[in-house]
Amino acid sequence: MDRLPRPAVTVAIALVVMVAAVLGWRAWRTAAGQGTGPGASAAAPAAAAAVPAGSAASATLSPASAALAAASAASQAAAGADPLLVPGLRNTLEAMLFEAGEASDPDALKQRLAQLVGQHFPAALATRALALAERYVDYRVALGALSAPRDPSDPRALRDAMEARQKVRQQYFQGEEYDALFAQEAELDRYTLARLEIARNPQLSPQQRSDALRAAESELAPERRAERTAATAHLDAAAQTAAFNAQGVGDVQRHMARSAQFGEQAAHALAQLDREDQHWQSRLEELSHTRAQHGEAAAQALRQQLFTTEELQRVDAALALRALQAGASAR
Repeated sequence: MDRLPRPAVTVAIALVVMVAAVLGWRAWRTAAGQGTGPGASAAAPAAAAAVPAGSAASATLSPASAALAAASAASQAAAGADPLLVPGLRNTLEAMLFEAGEASDPDALKQRLAQLVGQHFPAALATRALALAERYVDYRVALGALSAPRDPSDPRALRDAMEARQKVRQQYFQGEEYDALFAQEAELDRYTLARLEIARNPQLSPQQRSDALRAAESELAPERRAERTAATAHLDAAAQTAAFNAQGVGDVQRHMARSAQFGEQAAHALAQLDREDQHWQSRLEELSHTRAQHGEAAAQALRQQLFTTEELQRVDAALALRALQAGASAR
């Protein structure tokens, strides 16, 4: 989702992620019992609470939820915002679903949520939060009835799936509720779909494609652009390093370019990675040479000398990759 898909494997990854974003979990029961997902992976479920730290209400919350509730109380009150409909609300609902576990039917799941709501929301918000959580269950049931795109590589099919999901969301949630639950994801979904459509448009020249990508990114809110930049920085650095290696760029030139793009500290870290990779490649080359000149027995003995226990687990894969790259270069 992050970069313009060029290699086939990148296109495949982008499509898989996109389909997952479009469809969500396929059924409410699977969602409730799943051991991974937004609710499970959230570092701390966001409790939408305007409650002072140390109050009786905050004492009923989990420590993480109480801390977040206390931290956001002043800003929520000052802004006059609804203390329930805040960023992180969806993570809290997903955390409740995960904690509720599997249930025989939606009604049974809702009963479990009623027992859990006080652990995730303060008493003043519990009634509203439970009503919202129950509609969230119904929404997840409706999502399970949606059909997957027939051709996940077709931007039109993905757009149709997104529009179908959008209708379901609007059926169960009003404006401010929708914004709190889905606005950020919807923005990134639109951006991802735009990138996919641009990447698969054969009529665009390289310059037109680049201009279209910039225009699509400009539609993102500043905080979304910052998040994307942080998430894709490592991919940009990897692509740059691959280009440096192919062109034989020296250490000084690498450091200057990296400092300008990523900053001085990152440039030093990338230089260290270069040195580690060079050491790794030289040891692989020595092992390959020994195998070719002296046979497998000598190569096996040398493996134990050149590589740590952890490195030995990826030596064979690295050698196979080197062989593929050498074969591709020879053709």
